[in-house]
Amino acid sequence: MVGFAGSLRAGSFNRALLRAAAEEAPEGMVLEILDISGVPLFNADIEARAPESVGSFLAAISAADGVVIVTPEYNAGPAGVTKNLVDWASRPPGASVLARKPVAIMGATRGSWGTVRAQAQLRQTLSHIGAHDMKMPEVMVPHAPAKFDETGRLIDEATRTRLRVAMVAFLEWVRREETADS
Repeated sequence: MVGFAGSLRAGSFNRALLRAAAEEAPEGMVLEILDISGVPLFNADIEARAPESVGSFLAAISAADGVVIVTPEYNAGPAGVTKNLVDWASRPPGASVLARKPVAIMGATRGSWGTVRAQAQLRQTLSHIGAHDMKMPEVMVPHAPAKFDETGRLIDEATRTRLRVAMVAFLEWVRREETADS
């Protein structure tokens, strides 16, 4: 499995949530966290000669059994970084590395809604490109500053338990999807 967080901020709660998801991966699952820092803004003019960072990002998703996407919520939608990464992964049309790929979505925010609107919009985009997003259980972390310590470690046990349950469910989702495809 691979995962990425749609945030470039050094102290990102969403990157911290992704690290916690990797810690809570059940036996039989390893979650590799992708480095997205070098992926440029999507530009069709450079698509054919995209930088190595894009090729590495797409190859990792292509080779993975499943993808965990962790997104902040800005202005009631997914972060621009998240959308940019999904846009790169959606190319070329009809042959996206996310097509038929099991995907789990989660997110953390300072506000009260816990990325519910960002996740809904992201699900719509993923559906359009043919990804198979896991609907439940959802992981939406509101009031993130109270859930992580100053080092970015998830300290809220209820959130950690919900995350553990979601990661077990995601492994089961991926295995069901693999069986359905064979």
